[in-house]
Amino acid sequence: MRLRFGTAAAFLALVPALAPAQTKVSRPGAYQGYSVEQYDGHQRTSIYLTMRDGVRLAADIIRPTKAGVLHQEPLPVVWAHHRYHRATIVNGALRTTFGEMALLLKHGYVLAVVDARGAGASFGHTPGFYAEAERKDTYEVTEWLARQPWSTGKVGMWGRSYLGHIQYFAAAQRPPSLKAIFPEMATFDWFDDFNPGGIFHEYALPTWRFLTRNLDESKTFEWFGAPFGPVAPVDGDSGEVLRAAAIRDHDKNLDVGEMFRDAPYRNSIEPRTRERLYQTRSVASFRREIAGSGIGIYHMNGWLDEPRQAVLLYRNLATPRKLVIGPWYHTQTRGFDNQVEHLRWYDYWLKGIDNGIMREPPIYYATVNAPADSTWRFASTWPLPSERRRNHYFGAGPSGSVSSRNDGTLDTKRPQGPGEDAQTIDTSTTSGPANRWTVGYGHPPGYPDMAPNDAKGWTYTSAPLPQRVLVTGHPVARLWVTADTTDADFFVYLEEVEPTGKSNFVTDGLIRAARGRLGTAPYDKFGLPYLSQSSDDPPIRLSPTKPTELVIELLPTSLYFRAGNRIRVTVTGRDHLNFPGSPRAARVTIHRSAAFPSHLELPIIPEASR
Repeated sequence: MRLRFGTAAAFLALVPALAPAQTKVSRPGAYQGYSVEQYDGHQRTSIYLTMRDGVRLAADIIRPTKAGVLHQEPLPVVWAHHRYHRATIVNGALRTTFGEMALLLKHGYVLAVVDARGAGASFGHTPGFYAEAERKDTYEVTEWLARQPWSTGKVGMWGRSYLGHIQYFAAAQRPPSLKAIFPEMATFDWFDDFNPGGIFHEYALPTWRFLTRNLDESKTFEWFGAPFGPVAPVDGDSGEVLRAAAIRDHDKNLDVGEMFRDAPYRNSIEPRTRERLYQTRSVASFRREIAGSGIGIYHMNGWLDEPRQAVLLYRNLATPRKLVIGPWYHTQTRGFDNQVEHLRWYDYWLKGIDNGIMREPPIYYATVNAPADSTWRFASTWPLPSERRRNHYFGAGPSGSVSSRNDGTLDTKRPQGPGEDAQTIDTSTTSGPANRWTVGYGHPPGYPDMAPNDAKGWTYTSAPLPQRVLVTGHPVARLWVTADTTDADFFVYLEEVEPTGKSNFVTDGLIRAARGRLGTAPYDKFGLPYLSQSSDDPPIRLSPTKPTELVIELLPTSLYFRAGNRIRVTVTGRDHLNFPGSPRAARVTIHRSAAFPSHLELPIIPEASR
């Protein structure tokens, strides 16, 4: 039978396959032509899942719909294990948390969000985060999701910070249906987060404790201006009654801040749980289990968060993996389409779409101050193989760039004679309220001009750079010091100084002298300094006459120091807003002589090797 068409337009309308195919694009943060939006809505159901010990966890199941009709075919499932309420009631309205992954719904994924044991509307209590029972829950939830008739049996996970850490513990349980995870801004070794350089992080845990206590009691409150409300109950007439009963269970939760304050060393036994917390609750201790899981892991972090943790996770968890590090704080992924990148990852691992994501070089990172068309770069290994480590020595001033009490210089030439700079520690110094150590806790991100803080400490500043210098990797400072006290804290800042005198934060490191004994890392740390931090170590004692060498690892970065600007190292003895427990003021001398050459080691990337 022959069909007749009145016009060519009518013919084309009936044969859409003849229209030009969508161009295929698949690169970090950009994706089209491989995956089609099939759904335009969703259906949310809230239920309880019963764990092996009878504890019930509140779960939201979000399934895609099209024109109001629920999907019929089985779909992959991606879920989040939530510590901060899977859904809340704010000013009488429901506020959910799955919107950050809404693109997945459109492309044919089921989402699930589950309140953690002892949190939200879930029952039970918890002896601090990531305890054994919570870790085992991730296995059961994953396999429950895989067994449902609307599931293909392939499961992934998403989430940032707490929601990121738990994904690694889920991988360590090796649930057979868990195929891929995407942990953001997560931690490899908790000790270095809570005690960087041996200095307890006073700010973070009490602030986090305030948030979680109010959440666990399901209160209405504000946190840094953001409104929080009671956790949403599960569906059904008994939902509110069950929520009230679950909240009563939370009274037994142990206080994480107190737990880790009572564990000052890597080998400390916490008195409530009788655990060595930094072993039982750190991903580092489960690296072999995770590496053997075969689960695809996409690590994400920011240069202004804690990027050292990200590269350690990448290096020590030898699964099929990728790593992205952007110019971000804990709460950011600006300039990068994070939902699209999740879709690329799950399309490959959960749907088997060959979009090339695993053929790309595995590391993708941003370089600050780079031209817009070359900000983002690929790498195959970390540290970069082209890295050349170059010492920048502290020298006599003046540099004429800052009104600090010594105004020293910074040069690649090793000092030939004597030299030292003595001053009393100024205890009012600080890097400000909105830095890498606080930005995950409600402050808007952004370091201030560091020059006023520099003026209160020791500064060592280079001459204006004749050409740009690319630094990518892990800087290390080596200070030779004497003091009129046996212990002192040292905060070391790497900064870029503009011709106007404004000093821009680049990265930092810190150390408590008494806790500065070096040891051997139990995992691969790229040969970088590892502080033993054991209760068995005799403390390092500063001397008023014999210089002591302190080795301070600064957090990694990638940045161009621009031509005409200067490189500065600033040393202070306190950061009163972020580490208020630092020791008292003391008279300290930094040595910069031929015998005791204090210096900063920078990882320089030659331009020709890029």
